[in-house]
Amino acid sequence: MSRMMGLLDLEKHFAFYGAYHSNPINIVIHIIFVWPIVFTALLLLHPATPICGPSQLGLPQSLDGVLRLNVGFIATVVYALFYICLDKKSGFVAALMCFACWVGSSFLATSLGPSLALKFVKYSFEREKQYILAESLFDVDTVTTSLSFQQVGLASQLLCWTGQFLGHGLFEKRAPALLDNLVQAFLMAPFFVLLEVLQSVFGYEPYPGFQARVNAKVESDIKEWREKKQIKKNKIT
Repeated sequence: MSRMMGLLDLEKHFAFYGAYHSNPINIVIHIIFVWPIVFTALLLLHPATPICGPSQLGLPQSLDGVLRLNVGFIATVVYALFYICLDKKSGFVAALMCFACWVGSSFLATSLGPSLALKFVKYSFEREKQYILAESLFDVDTVTTSLSFQQVGLASQLLCWTGQFLGHGLFEKRAPALLDNLVQAFLMAPFFVLLEVLQSVFGYEPYPGFQARVNAKVESDIKEWREKKQIKKNKIT
């Protein structure tokens, strides 16, 4: 029970992520780039073979060729439920954004079509008679445009990740959170930037005193990190 409570401790998660994102410029950089990373990650997951079609769940059959209930959809559901469990109000907004990214990326992927490279990889598997593996990993049939959704997704990922690493190196002067806790960083990043916007623009707090308690933890963490950094520096010199 205590482990479950810790998993859903918004104050703890927010303070952890906030300690790595205290510089205003770095925060703005993450606000700009984090959700596009979510969108393009779902875009790149679009070819994964679906578990079932939307029509099997009572949705219009016309959506079967667009919305794919695959690993990308499962990730969307997991993120959405996690955010709602952390905080119902802001979590609901985050959940809507997650599903908006999934739907939007699905339509974009369908519009652009897969790359010739992905077709070639699937063909290579099939040529080696790995038919089951090919069908389970890839579900692509046609190349519709010269600009594929893989190219768009990979280029966007490269741009967004580069921007974030520059933000940490040039402004935050601290390594990204993912280097210390990969899962927590990936889970919290989209929710962190959304909550930052809600707090800055609307003054929203999940509960009274939330921001003050988080700020105290962030300041304590940063102070501890600086002291450890100074100790290491003294040992070297």
